[in-house]
Amino acid sequence: MGGEIAAAIASAGIPVVLKDVDQRYVDHGLEKAESLWQAQVDAGKLEPGELQRRLALIGGATDYDAFGDVDFAIEAVPERMDIKQTVFEELDEATPGHAILASNTSSLPITEMGDATSRPEQVVGFHFFYPATVMRLIEVIEGEYTTPETTQAAVNFAQAIRKTPIRCAEVPGFVVNRILNSAVSEVWRHQQETGQDIADVDRMVAESRAAPVGPFQLADQLGLDTVLHVAEYLRDCYGERFFVHEQMRALVQQGHLGAKTGKGFYEHGS
Repeated sequence: MGGEIAAAIASAGIPVVLKDVDQRYVDHGLEKAESLWQAQVDAGKLEPGELQRRLALIGGATDYDAFGDVDFAIEAVPERMDIKQTVFEELDEATPGHAILASNTSSLPITEMGDATSRPEQVVGFHFFYPATVMRLIEVIEGEYTTPETTQAAVNFAQAIRKTPIRCAEVPGFVVNRILNSAVSEVWRHQQETGQDIADVDRMVAESRAAPVGPFQLADQLGLDTVLHVAEYLRDCYGERFFVHEQMRALVQQGHLGAKTGKGFYEHGS
């Protein structure tokens, strides 16, 4: 999702550094941003010159050399606390003392991420929704030590990139995922119990306008490993009202993670 977040920020005219652990992932993120804007050019909604201007605002990196003067850093790694805490330790070392450190987590505790830093009062949740370039909502989540000043700065930044922020308490799933996953759980449960064709379920959901795409298609786009982790976490927190789809678990065990690996609930082209 890093490329989409970078595109959402650069679309507002704000420079951004896109970092990943390997250059191929950086390149993939840059290509994703360009493809999103190219689709707008093809639709006559964006001038080619504007596409190039936005691309020039995104710098790619595999190290933290360019992080010495950032004001706002957003972590968007997989939904595992150990990985997130490692990244927050690195950001704490690499960024200036005034910088706010934010997480794109959809469910995990902000306080635990802040514990990995020397500035827990400047750690905040900043949860985009898929696709980040289209969806206007951002959840701004306060950890136990997050100061009001940090929260307000995150709200201001969300507005600067033309998003609509809502402030959330630090509870599992925050606001939207508790509502959304509760509903999606019932769709997953129905499909698994009845054996109804997954494509038919997705089509029915989309045609009902309950969501732009069906839950299985969306899971493939988000990454089945991420969706599974969130689903299991919410079930552990809230009990069996949050259902975990067995086929999704099996696909993840097989290494089929959706669009990013070419196969999930659906087959995906290169």
